[in-house]
Amino acid sequence: MSVTRQSLPAIHRGTSPRKGIALALGAAMLLGGCDTLSSLNPFDRPEVYKPDLTPVEPADKLYNEGLARLQNGDSEGASKRFDQIDKTAPFSPYARKGVLMTAYTNFQASKWEEAITASKRFIAQNPASPDAAYAQYIMAMSYFNQIPDTTRDQEKTGQAIQAFEELLARYPKSEYALDAKEKLLVARDQLAGKEMNVGRFYLEKRNYTAAVNRFREVIIKYQTTRHVEEALMRLSEAYMALGVTNEAQTAAAVLGHNFPDSPWYKDAYKLLQSGGLEPREDRGSYISRAFNGFSRTVGGIIGLGSL
Repeated sequence: MSVTRQSLPAIHRGTSPRKGIALALGAAMLLGGCDTLSSLNPFDRPEVYKPDLTPVEPADKLYNEGLARLQNGDSEGASKRFDQIDKTAPFSPYARKGVLMTAYTNFQASKWEEAITASKRFIAQNPASPDAAYAQYIMAMSYFNQIPDTTRDQEKTGQAIQAFEELLARYPKSEYALDAKEKLLVARDQLAGKEMNVGRFYLEKRNYTAAVNRFREVIIKYQTTRHVEEALMRLSEAYMALGVTNEAQTAAAVLGHNFPDSPWYKDAYKLLQSGGLEPREDRGSYISRAFNGFSRTVGGIIGLGSL
């Protein structure tokens, strides 16, 4: 819309100059605004407005194509087809299946974070679904497969533990419960290994108090791991260095009582003998209380390399 000088409203006689200027400016702004609004209309500018004429593929076709690609070993391509269902047909009967298959195919492609995101979305949308346990399992395993060695940060280990514990709490009778329990042992063993690494470091630096704190964590939180025997022996060593002989004797006694054939007990026994002492349990010690009713029911720990 163009504006000429003649099209502007005249300033009536008797109107103050200030008021007349304001009216003129208001009219100019209004008319100028028409030009601006017109310029924003995409239909007046064909070069800007380009309608998307791509046909939307039916949900069942996308789902079947995803299955076909998965069967051919193309997990990544299958994931894209399943994910497309949720975007183009979120209310179709295939949408729920598509989200679950997106989680699965991303897991198959080792795209852990994408698998976690899709699993969480499925659980949030379908908490009462019979497949929710499977989605929770995919999420937990995606965290589990990112567990690093014990020299690095163990955030993913903690997340895996939380996800497996949620699986057991929500779906205790699911077919994934047994494997979740085994994976929990491995993940906890990993956290115990991290504590042991730090504790040994402090022990070598003769920071005995800091070392005790790390080994204490292991015997209280991770008793069923393979690190608990060494942790008890290292407690004896650190307490002997600190001159706290009562706790040193208790740690060795508890070690001998629960793991009599352990080589770590033999080391602890020799250490006490070198100081003219022998294992003796103080029932009031936190070490003794930590092992009240202790029973090591697992026959061994599965290593990460065997999965």
